[in-house]
Amino acid sequence: MEERILSAAEAAEFGEFKRNKRETEIALALGKLIVDASRRETDAVLLKRACESAKRLKAAGVLVSPVNVAAAHRLLEGSTTCVCCTVGGTGESLTCVKKAEAKRAMRQGAREIRLVPCYSALAGGNYAYVKKELRRIRRAVKNCTLVLSVDDRGLSEEQVLTGVRAAIDAEADGVCVRGETAILNRVQASGRGRVRAEAAGVENGEQMRLLLKAGAARAVTYSGERIAEDLRKAAEAELAAQEGRAVSSEGQGTEEETEK
Repeated sequence: MEERILSAAEAAEFGEFKRNKRETEIALALGKLIVDASRRETDAVLLKRACESAKRLKAAGVLVSPVNVAAAHRLLEGSTTCVCCTVGGTGESLTCVKKAEAKRAMRQGAREIRLVPCYSALAGGNYAYVKKELRRIRRAVKNCTLVLSVDDRGLSEEQVLTGVRAAIDAEADGVCVRGETAILNRVQASGRGRVRAEAAGVENGEQMRLLLKAGAARAVTYSGERIAEDLRKAAEAELAAQEGRAVSSEGQGTEEETEK
């Protein structure tokens, strides 16, 4: 088959197409970010910074503690980024307390509730308790997305999978696990598409790329701006490499024609 050489104008047009494609891919990836602003250190200044960053990146959401839901809702007003609220503290509070936190967060504008389960029940293999706790929160905030947070590094993979099973049976929308491809793969296999899997503690663009490839629906991170920068740099490097190969190939063709 005869190889067709693009004209300079066609090559420029194709290069622009590839750039636009990369930008779209980056935007889609950033749209799967949850910017984490739930740390105890998050004061008004840090909360505002996190919300502004999330809006700039067009992230899916900002994760906050119950005390910051109302403020985050005001800061995100008019954007597509939603407020996600983590309830349950260390996980060892009573279900009625978690239920009250979740309902209040919903009234103040949270569209997603992340439940920290009773870790002592989970660690002790008390599946029934975890499932019952999830079901009570599910009924309390039925208009919100409900995600079970089992990303604590103290949990074994089997304990995480117990949480996944409870989330499925309690009709939760998702589970959030630590950002490791190995455990994400096990969750994907165990969940079989019945519950979405999210990854927490994502630190850079390469880690996010691998986790999304492994099936993570979203990524929770403190490093949204770094991830955005990493993704853009990787895209630029890939485009430069492709353009370099194209120039090399074109030069080789010219040399062969000269020899003939």
